[in-house]
Amino acid sequence: MSKIRTAADVASLVEDGAIVAVNSSSGLCCPDAILAALGERFRTEGAPRNLTTIHPIAAGDMFGTKGVDHLAQPGMIRRIIGGSYPSGPSSAEPPVIRQMVRRNEVAAYNVPSGIIFDMLREGAAKRPGVMTKVGLDTFVDPAQEGCAMNEAAQAEPVVSRIDFMGEEWLYFPAIRPTVAIIRATTGDERGNLTFEDEGAYLGAMELALAGHNNGGIVIAQVRRVAQAGTLRPHDVRVPGILVDYVVETPDQLQTTATPYDPAISGEVFKPLDSFALPEFNVAKIMARRVARELQPGWAVNIGFGISANVPRILLEEGRHGEVTWVIEQGAVGGIPLLDFKFGCAANAEAFVASPHQFTYFQAGGFDVSLLSFLQIHPNGSVNVSKLSAQPHVTAGSGGFVDITSRARRIIFSGYFNAGAKFSISDGRLIIEREGKIAKIVDELEQISFSGPRAVAQGQEVLYITERCVMQLTPDGLMVTEIAPGIDLQTQILDQARAPLRVSPTLRLMDASLFHPHVSPARRAAA
Repeated sequence: MSKIRTAADVASLVEDGAIVAVNSSSGLCCPDAILAALGERFRTEGAPRNLTTIHPIAAGDMFGTKGVDHLAQPGMIRRIIGGSYPSGPSSAEPPVIRQMVRRNEVAAYNVPSGIIFDMLREGAAKRPGVMTKVGLDTFVDPAQEGCAMNEAAQAEPVVSRIDFMGEEWLYFPAIRPTVAIIRATTGDERGNLTFEDEGAYLGAMELALAGHNNGGIVIAQVRRVAQAGTLRPHDVRVPGILVDYVVETPDQLQTTATPYDPAISGEVFKPLDSFALPEFNVAKIMARRVARELQPGWAVNIGFGISANVPRILLEEGRHGEVTWVIEQGAVGGIPLLDFKFGCAANAEAFVASPHQFTYFQAGGFDVSLLSFLQIHPNGSVNVSKLSAQPHVTAGSGGFVDITSRARRIIFSGYFNAGAKFSISDGRLIIEREGKIAKIVDELEQISFSGPRAVAQGQEVLYITERCVMQLTPDGLMVTEIAPGIDLQTQILDQARAPLRVSPTLRLMDASLFHPHVSPARRAAA
């Protein structure tokens, strides 16, 4: 019997109190039509009510894919567990779900993305839950916030700290969804799913297993429907035995604000000279300095912010292919994309399911991670996940905590403070106006990364800004390099809101970084 249904049909099957797991990363793989149908049913019928929604990575964005905002109606969601949340510019109206979280109208949790996938995997296998050291000594730890984003969440903890064989671990109970909503490109009449137009698989298989094995329903949104028996078995990523219903949505976006780009799904490889190179400015100087740390043969994780341009720095310097990029959504190799397409890669070598990618990250299987920061403490701890004044500017922790927990090397990059105005002249950095918001502070809004724990584990950590480079030492942050044209005392030490140590061998950052063109020596070395 055919499993093809309309969005309204499947929305009518979701019961009050359901635990609904959604596979998405902003607009990437977001089953938006089904979420829209659920939201419309609630507006007309007042059901389903009191849902718990699970989002390993954000469902929807602020640029045309509403995602979880379809469900952000009083009484519809009781609890939301997300690795990340829809985010966007500070000048934009916050997503409705973020407003509800702030007003304490829904119990909200920010659980690391990889851990949520682990919780679903344990639920699928009927095991009790996840024991992990990921998140110890950060906001994830119940000794701090226990992942709770508001008071409503504090009343219902999702994590505890336990002793097992003489060691401290964090314990997260398994998630057993009663509804799993996933998305693919093609679904046949029997529910088999292929992903040929998608930029990632994310956790489609894991969510389907968790929903099916716990007696729930599994719903798949697809771009097109095929006759049963016509899909090649090697192409099927989720078999029909796990899928109950298929909803055809021909106009689904490939990812945020992108109808379709065949390079994202690996169907076309773009010429390298078609990628735009970053213009010469202070951000490019920082990305260049980050690139200097990379060694041939490394597997390099990359995040949002300044470091997102590092692949293009290597491209410009003739070093493309020296390292392999790995991102949490699952792409391996190629060139990670920017802006609305962040989380995807063009010319990828492989697509790995996100839960497998997170296992790789959590165990420190890669060589270095390039990440951003909101605030830095003198002990090396970092806040990347919370900005109380404008919560929707940050998506939350996402995979940050999974990635940094055992990474051998981490390079944070960003501006020393916020709001400064710069110019570059004759290879010197000139600060025309100082920023008003310090980023080196004596108290973080949230601890997303623990400096003391990193020191204890022997992790190598650098912090690269436009005016200096800092290194994490057993005694905390140490300034090791300074930009040409910068005064150590007035433009670094006095601008920090907490004391910094200075290396006895303080040196100038490489002057070639501050000139528009790649030096011939650098290109030859590449």
